[in-house]
Amino acid sequence: MVRAAGDVGNCLSNGLYLMKNQKVNSEPSELARPGSLEEELLHQLDLGRLPSHIAIIMDGNGRWARKRRLPRVAGHRAGIKSVRETVEVCARLGLQALTLYAFSQENWKRPRAEVDTLMGLLKEYIQKELDTLMRNNIRFKVIGRIGDLAGSVRSELTRAEEATAANTGLLFNIALSYGGRAEIVDACRSLLRSGQDPDDLTEELFGKRLYTAGCPDPDLMVRTSGEIRVSNFLLWQIAYAEIHVTETLWPDFRRRHIFEALLDFQNRERRYGGLAPDEDAVEPPAAIRG
Repeated sequence: MVRAAGDVGNCLSNGLYLMKNQKVNSEPSELARPGSLEEELLHQLDLGRLPSHIAIIMDGNGRWARKRRLPRVAGHRAGIKSVRETVEVCARLGLQALTLYAFSQENWKRPRAEVDTLMGLLKEYIQKELDTLMRNNIRFKVIGRIGDLAGSVRSELTRAEEATAANTGLLFNIALSYGGRAEIVDACRSLLRSGQDPDDLTEELFGKRLYTAGCPDPDLMVRTSGEIRVSNFLLWQIAYAEIHVTETLWPDFRRRHIFEALLDFQNRERRYGGLAPDEDAVEPPAAIRG
């Protein structure tokens, strides 16, 4: 069974989308302690130019544990705090969507004991955080080949999806047994089964068959641990995303690093293949003009 993000049109029309100079969903003191580095970074942000959707490759749990001579599971458990803080901050900032890459299809190759531990931590997270998701009006969705997961894990995920389905704030996608290529294959299979005429196929129609159907593509993709690769994550959706890489390992990732990623995003010039306004007015050299 493949679970798509579903009909999340409310994600696109979310009234929380920030306009120029509009306040975030929380008081500044709730996002950053007065006098802290986080507050300084927050004040540098233009709250009218926040991304709609952030996608994060959570990497570095194993290295974090190894540096402390701890078992890998200690890194995975420490990473839960980073998940909690990232979801909270994105919701308070009024972002439309957050997608976390939690477990790839390739991760099934890891030792059985590690996989079982990861699945146990996932269930534990859902059980402990569901009330918090509800209080903060966060909608929880799972994307990926969910049929690969054990029945007990699927039950917890479905329970959280159903409980938060009517929430209208942040859409929190969690990618499980996920692969970008597999998603594209699944979309193609769905189109073939529907009898789609190839001549009528458009990018928009194809996008409606993806797991993330109805949700805006990520404007910003963040990867922790310093690795510079996309690791088969949202391959279709990140076509025009800005990419921010931090050396910080995932268990150490906090709101300061979110603010740094947002500042980096706002310092980029997004052209989508076009020219900047000042470049458009530049006269070409005489040799080119003829």
